Amino acid sequence: MLPTPSGRPSEGVVFLHGISRSFRSLIKLQQAVDKAGFATRNIGYPSREKPLSVLVDDIHPAIAPFTEANDGCTHFVCHSMGGLLARAYIARYRPARLGRVIMLGTPNGGSEIADRLKGRLLYRLYFGPAGQQLVTSRDAATEALLPPVDYPVGVIAGNHSLDPVASRFMLPGADDGRVTVERTKLDGMADHVVIPASHAFMMKHRAAIAQTIAFLKDGRFARPWRRVLHRSIRWPHTRLR
Repeated sequence: MLPTPSGRPSEGVVFLHGISRSFRSLIKLQQAVDKAGFATRNIGYPSREKPLSVLVDDIHPAIAPFTEANDGCTHFVCHSMGGLLARAYIARYRPARLGRVIMLGTPNGGSEIADRLKGRLLYRLYFGPAGQQLVTSRDAATEALLPPVDYPVGVIAGNHSLDPVASRFMLPGADDGRVTVERTKLDGMADHVVIPASHAFMMKHRAAIAQTIAFLKDGRFARPWRRVLHRSIRWPHTRLR
């Protein structure tokens, strides 16, 4: 987006990484979105240390001034649990000029892997309280954090797995190794697309990057998705904003 007459960017994009990841996992995607003309803010947060309700308050001080610095809409691009965090954040601190939300591999309907492992000590120690909120049957408190969406949401799901054991014995149907395609879907979403990518690396996949930019600009994904691969995407060496 071109700067407005005020000299401030017209639209901005907030990036939220998934559980056990960091802002670095989204740098390649951020750089592409930055090159497309959006102001960007890539936020790191302690994903394994706190529940979603507390993480929402943790990220607010970084997001609030960013939304004020842009004259136009603020969009969100999120990987995995970052999508749930964005939903909870918008429910509590909805930006006055909220734009679109893109979720990559977000377990909107939970994950059967979390169902199977939530009671195990190593899982609880590693993934912390937020890991307990990734199950398919959420408690009332978690459900209250994630009300129905009334804003444009685009969901990108993957159907390639790097974990054949989880895919065969824990995840029913097409999946990305952590979340089934079906459980990425969200009631009220504006669009949904499936790409040949795994959960861990989908945010770096060329199709995911191109589809993210398509939804940010048009509010829908490109169809057929393969045609976005013919677009030229260059990876600039930009600093984080």
